[in-house]
This record gives sequence, C-alpha cells and structure tokens, in this order.
Amino acid sequence: MESNMLNLIKVYPLVIISLYYCYWIRTFVQPGTKRLTCFLPIICLNLFIPLTFSSVHLTGTLGFFFAWLTNFKLLCFAFNKGPLSSDSSISLPLFLALACLPIKIQQKKYSHDQNGKTKTPSQDLLDSSKSSNFETKKSSKTLFKSTPFLQYAIKGILLGVLVKIYDYSDYIHPKIIWGMYCFHVYFTLEIMLATIALLAQKTLGLELEPQFNNPIISTSLQDFWGRRWNLIVTSILRPTVYEPTLKAAKNVIGPKWAPLPAVLGTFVVSGLMHELILFYLGRLEPTFKMMGFFVLHGVCLTVEIGLKKFVTDRWRLPKLVSRPLTVGFVFATCFWLFLPEFIRCRLDVKAFEEYAALGAYVRNLTSVF
Repeated sequence: MESNMLNLIKVYPLVIISLYYCYWIRTFVQPGTKRLTCFLPIICLNLFIPLTFSSVHLTGTLGFFFAWLTNFKLLCFAFNKGPLSSDSSISLPLFLALACLPIKIQQKKYSHDQNGKTKTPSQDLLDSSKSSNFETKKSSKTLFKSTPFLQYAIKGILLGVLVKIYDYSDYIHPKIIWGMYCFHVYFTLEIMLATIALLAQKTLGLELEPQFNNPIISTSLQDFWGRRWNLIVTSILRPTVYEPTLKAAKNVIGPKWAPLPAVLGTFVVSGLMHELILFYLGRLEPTFKMMGFFVLHGVCLTVEIGLKKFVTDRWRLPKLVSRPLTVGFVFATCFWLFLPEFIRCRLDVKAFEEYAALGAYVRNLTSVF
C-alpha cells in the first residue's frame, strides 16, 4: 500500500506538468495534426501511468482517468473540440480539472429538436439524429437532477454490506456472488465518481452533470447506455468516435442509416478501452471477451434503433415489461462475457486482499491513539 501511495505522490505532479504543457502549447500551435503531434508524448505517458501501480483500485481508477478520459479529451483538444476547447479563455486550474477528472460542466443553454422539444446539453451519443431520438420524454431538469445525498449514503451502506457478505461466500451459490459483483461495480463507480464531482464542484464553484441516472430502471439498451450508465464516458465518446463516424457514414449510406455504424463503432472503441483497462488490472494476455460484451451490445442496440425507425412511437413495450427485459439482458451478458474476465484476472481476490490490508492499516492507525 505504501509503495502505491508513494507512486501516486510522484505521478500527479508529472500529470500536472504534462497538462500544463498542453495548456501552454495551445497558444502557439493551431488545431490539427501539428497540435496532435505535440500531444502524442503526453498521450503515451498517460497510457504508461497505470502500469506503475499494483493496487487494482488505483490501477483501474487511474487507467480510467488518464489512459481513457484524459487521452480522449486531448485528442478532441488537438482538433479544437471537446470540453477543453469549450472556452478559449479557460483558466489553468479549470483546464487541469476538466482534463484529468471525470467531470463535465453543466451547460446553461439548450438546443431543440425538429419537433421543438427541449434537449439537454449533454444529449447522449444516440440523440444526434431523428433515427435515435425516441425516448427523450423527460425534461432536462428531471433527467440531470442530482442524486440526493441519502441515495448515495444508502448505496454506500449497501456496498459495505456486500463486502461483509463476501466473508460467507463459501456458503453462497457462485451465481449469486456474481450478481453481487455487478452491484458492487455499480455502487463503487457511482460513489467514487459522485465524490470526485462533489469535491470538484465545491472547489471550482460550477454546476456539474451527474455521471449516473438510475440505470437499474432503464427501459431499453438505448436508455441504459445513452442516458443512464456512466454518462461521462458517453459525453467523451460522442466527439471522439460517434460524430466522426457519423459524418463519414453519411457520405456512404446517407443520413437516415448513418447513426447505425456510428453507434456500433462507438461500442467497438469502448470495448477496446475496457480491454486496455482489464490488461492494466490483470496483466494477462487479452482474450477480447470483454470487448465482445460491448460489441454484442453495440449490435443489439443498432438493431433496436433500426426497429424503432419503423415502429416509432406508435407501439412500445410497457415499462413493466421493458425494464426487466433490459436489466435482465444486461445481467445475462455480464454473466456470459464480462464477469468471467474479472474472475480470470482474479480481480475479486485482489480487491478483497486490498480491503483486508486497508482494514488492518486503519486498525493499526487507530490503535496508536
């Protein structure tokens, strides 16, 4: 644990210096391939950082922050797109926070769709065309309302209960344990991202968009991936993958069907990034089953969008039917492709060892007083 903490102390000044370089060089190098070339050493550095840690929690977190989010934001910034390019007079502290933290500033302006309905500034990667804008029924105020503190507290308690139940895993069916792992990942991600967002919000004095929106009540895959699950990833995949693919596809198959390959391409890239993070965590040869999980969901979502182009709003499943079908499909595919990779890399065992080490460290610390 001590070695990981020392590495963390060494890494963050290096990250800040490298991002300051990106902030400084933007005034001298115009957007395009030249700026991208200047950013490539920093992008490579961010890919290497997670390999310097042995803790699965730190490795996964830093891999997600730097190797994925920061690098994708820099790729956008190289071409004057994305959150780092939203304000030409952006201050250095705000630039650093947006670059290395999983946060997105909540915009105050709203666009409108073809029917005159209000769309949120954080519209998901599926809402850029009529073919994928089927389920935006809620207002922006409802969709992006911050989760109350009580809900986070309850999820924190449930996470602690899950960790305690693992002590009796020898008496519990393995599939039930796997189901608990799903909720463990969800609770951990949401609590961690919400905590970081809260600290950033209080420090910067800005309103930030939430990262999750009750994914367990999703009514479709489009609803789950585009509007409820890990929205910070959705917001960065849109300018880096979805929009360029959509633009290219329009020239080949026309605007009506262009969103379909754009959505599929987005899930392919997401799968590759998850494979990269899994490699950071397990340091094992990839099997690409993790990527298969996201490609499968991309294919199913593409089919879903295609079907909605024909039925539109004339017919849709009741929520009492669509919700269990959606959540059941996500769980089933997690059991098939996602969780086995976690088990293969022994991430559950490593995580439990870290919990035990942290508990022992806290007990030793408190015994001093």
